[in-house]
Amino acid sequence: MTTNDFANMTPTLVLEDYFEGETYAYGLFEDRFGNIRNQFTVTIDGRWDGQTLTLDEDFIYANGDTEYRKWEILKTGENTYRGTTQQIIGVAHGKTEGNSFHWTYKFKLKVGDAIWDVKFDDWMFLQADGVLLNKARVYRWGVKIGTVFLSFTKNEAALGASAQRDRAVGLRLAGE
Repeated sequence: MTTNDFANMTPTLVLEDYFEGETYAYGLFEDRFGNIRNQFTVTIDGRWDGQTLTLDEDFIYANGDTEYRKWEILKTGENTYRGTTQQIIGVAHGKTEGNSFHWTYKFKLKVGDAIWDVKFDDWMFLQADGVLLNKARVYRWGVKIGTVFLSFTKNEAALGASAQRDRAVGLRLAGE
């Protein structure tokens, strides 16, 4: 699969437009056996200066851990990008086409008390309602160890409504 496969798909994803301002996300990590290992939310503050998109990301994990990550994504061509962050090994390289964005990078991933060198094969797809879907396969030593799924939205109220709905469903399932 390449970004060219999505050249005619709409709406068109322009990273610097989509991530300008506040963006919110829900995500989870599924291991290679299909087990959900962690869930998280992310609040992202994006700033575009005409050349570089800076993303300040605040993660809150289901286990109570928090993490801050700062991406600096340089636009290198009409639809090409290079990105760096604290945990990256080298540079991320990416390309948009139609409603898609694909980038790959090596990353120092915290796993328990250890740090693993992994590779991300990361795809994003913008949907008509403004939701951005993300699927990133994670590899270690060339073997897939899991997949990260994310759903981004610009609408904080939608996340609030979703959280309220999830709580109500949880209470119903618990018999309360």
